[in-house]
Order: sequence, then C-alpha cells, then structure tokens
Amino acid sequence: MNYLALVVAFVASILLTPIVKRLAYRIGAVDKPNYRKVHNHVMPRLGGLAIFIAFLMGIVIAQPMDDSMIAILIGSFVIVVTGILDDMFEITPKAKLIGQTIAAAIVIFFGGVQIDFINLPFGGKLFFGYLSIPLTLIWIVGITNAINLIDGLDGLAAGVSTIALITLATMAFIMSNVFVLVMALILAASTCGFLFYNFHPAKIFMGDTGALFLGFMISVLALLGFKNVAFVSLVIPIVMLGVPISDTFFAIVRRLLNKQPPFSPDKSHLHHRLMSIGFTHRQTVLLIYGIATMFGLAAIIFSMAKLWGAILLIAVILIAIELFVEAIGLAGQNYRPLLNLVRKK
Repeated sequence: MNYLALVVAFVASILLTPIVKRLAYRIGAVDKPNYRKVHNHVMPRLGGLAIFIAFLMGIVIAQPMDDSMIAILIGSFVIVVTGILDDMFEITPKAKLIGQTIAAAIVIFFGGVQIDFINLPFGGKLFFGYLSIPLTLIWIVGITNAINLIDGLDGLAAGVSTIALITLATMAFIMSNVFVLVMALILAASTCGFLFYNFHPAKIFMGDTGALFLGFMISVLALLGFKNVAFVSLVIPIVMLGVPISDTFFAIVRRLLNKQPPFSPDKSHLHHRLMSIGFTHRQTVLLIYGIATMFGLAAIIFSMAKLWGAILLIAVILIAIELFVEAIGLAGQNYRPLLNLVRKK
C-alpha cells in the first residue's frame, strides 16, 4: 500500500477546497436557501471538485492497476462534469440521469464492470445473461442517486461515504483485492480532507459534483469487489450502504403512499425526521454516522458468517430497520404495520 498517496490525497483536498470555494462564488455555483434546505444563507457548492482532483493526485502516485481503470476514470470525469453543470445551472433531472447513464455505460461496456453470474447458496450458478447489463446499470445509477439524496446536512454525505469506503476497503483487504483497497482508501482520504470544511457548520457544500462522484465510485468499486460471488455475499454491498439505500427506498414508499411522484423532492428524509423529533444538526449527523458504522460492521460480520447465520443476520437487520423507520415516521406518519401488530398483541 502506497501511504504517500493517501497523505497526498488528504492534504491536497484540504488545500484545494478553499480554492474551489472561491471558484464556486465566481462562477455562480452556489446553493440558495429554500423551504427544503436547512441553511439560511447562500452557500458555495462544487466542493466535490476538490475531492475529485485530490483523488486523481493520489491515483497518479499509487498507480493502482486494473483492466477497468481507464473506463472508471473516464466515467468519473463524465459524472463530475454532470455534477458541475448541475451545481452551476441546476440542470433537469432527465439531463442528470443521462449523464449518469453515460458514465455507467462507459464502465460497463469499456471497463467490463458487470455481474455475469452468482453462485447459488445450495449449489449451482445463476447466469444473468442479457439482464447483466441492465441490472448493473440500475445498480450504478441507483447508488449514485442514493448518495445524492442523503446530501442534506453539513458533512452527512461526505461522512457516510467515508464510512462506506472504509468498510469497502476492509472487505477488499479480507478478499485480497488490492485494486479496490487502494482506490477506496485514496477516495476516503480525499473525502476526509474535504470534511474539514464541510462538517457543521459547513463553509462549502460538495454539491452534485461530489455526491454524484462519490455515489458513482462507491457503486463501481462495490461491483469490482463483489462480482461473481456467492448469492449471500451479493447482499454485502447493500448492507454496507444501508443508510442511503434504506433512505431512498422509504422515500419512494412514502411518496407512493401519498400519491406523489416517486422521485419528487420533499422534506421527510432520514435527517429531516431526526431533526423534527428534537435532534440538533450536529447530533443528527453524528447519529447517522453511527448508524452507517453499524451497517458497515454488519457487512463485515456478514461476510464471515455461515449461510444460515448470514440469513439470520439479514432478518434481524431488516426488522430493526423497519421498526426504526416506523418509529420516526420515515415512510409517513400513518405507516406503522409492525408497531400496530405489536400493540394489538
């Protein structure tokens, strides 16, 4: 492991972020307050550009080798450009989706990043065939947007992404996947440097430039770390990204129950609900960090568990998530099937 690459990425992020902050004001990449935002004054976004450049500097030093490397870098460039355009001009959701799809297609078709088959728990293999490409595309675009959706409080998306990356690096170390280990740690170092300016009270936001880039990279590295693996192990990246995935899932459930478009914006995400029941801004972020860390530890334990132990762990996690979601009203105030069932008994 090239520790110099980690130091360079970390320090570069710290030094570049103030420069990007000035650039954001100059080009109009700012976030104005509205009813959905928790800040009450104009804030610079575009901070993800500092993370991206710092990451590239670390990569130049470490030079991790993989057949998909060039495609990943080109795809990440496309996703960063998409984010910059949105931070500057607030492009339409359709335009953002096109950018994400192009980036995903690059790593799929030119980088060979896709799941062709999985080993079933009781013997045999399940080949995805023609479904391999669309399933991989949905995974990359889905996780990219999931990270973007939780980017609603100072330091939230950056911190949760860092925890996911450290978990991913730990899993890669266990599986002796040097490429994913190096890439995840360099990106985590870049994000940690940015957190100096992004943790509450934030001086700059990462914007879509950062959220889309982090989501894209995490989704791709997770695929590289767990491709063609056992059926149960396929759940590992889902557990690891439990916070953004569950928040996105229940946001869609909430909107469908309220007869709203599934991707319409609202102010009922996990962080909104925690603040509405009395937690401060900083407490909410730290609490979600703790939840993300528990998901990360669960993913590591899950990877080492036997089949039935893993199935039991998943069942416990799902029940715990459901109870937590119902208790804080994440899917809506009237959505309480499990709690109502318990009360009836």
